[in-house]
Amino acid sequence: MTRTSFKEQMLRAREDAIVASVNRLLAEKGYDMMTVDEVAADVGIAKASLYKHFASKEALAAAAMVRLLDRALAFIATLDSHPTARAIDHLRAVARWSMQVQLAGEMPSLPAQNSSLRGALSNDSVYLKRLMEVSDKLGAWIVAAQRAGHLNPQLPPEVVLYTLFARACDPVLGLLKLSGQHSDDRIIELLLSTCFDGISGA
Repeated sequence: MTRTSFKEQMLRAREDAIVASVNRLLAEKGYDMMTVDEVAADVGIAKASLYKHFASKEALAAAAMVRLLDRALAFIATLDSHPTARAIDHLRAVARWSMQVQLAGEMPSLPAQNSSLRGALSNDSVYLKRLMEVSDKLGAWIVAAQRAGHLNPQLPPEVVLYTLFARACDPVLGLLKLSGQHSDDRIIELLLSTCFDGISGA
């Protein structure tokens, strides 16, 4: 087993600190408002030192998204340890987890339309691999839940998948939290109900 040198450990620790800072700033301010200067100041390093790890603002955002997808895959792995559970329950659990992450202020807020960022993400092989792994796992559960009659079989699976992804950045969560009328757990249950059960009175 190869031992990691102290220098390598320090570089990795600094990189972890940078990504954690980016993740928090993206959650608080969004991609457009976040600056590289802010990230460097938050970590306590010079901007030149930051650029030794990440070449651009887009690279910083991509690293934060990879970190988030790694967390998602780790959570999904815990669900895989219960193979007898229903697919619909796994999907609800993933949706609940993503809402918990957002309410905790740990969900990066990225613009839907941004050519430079979109280009950086589409060219980031690690990000694309992680995204495909998450999508494939959720997609398999969606198909299984549709076959079991727990999800509308008339909906294309990708529509259900994108709907679940949208819950991870749903602004309704923040609006309800700001109202102060509901606990975080209650907010999540309300949003899970609208997502999986709909808002029809029928």
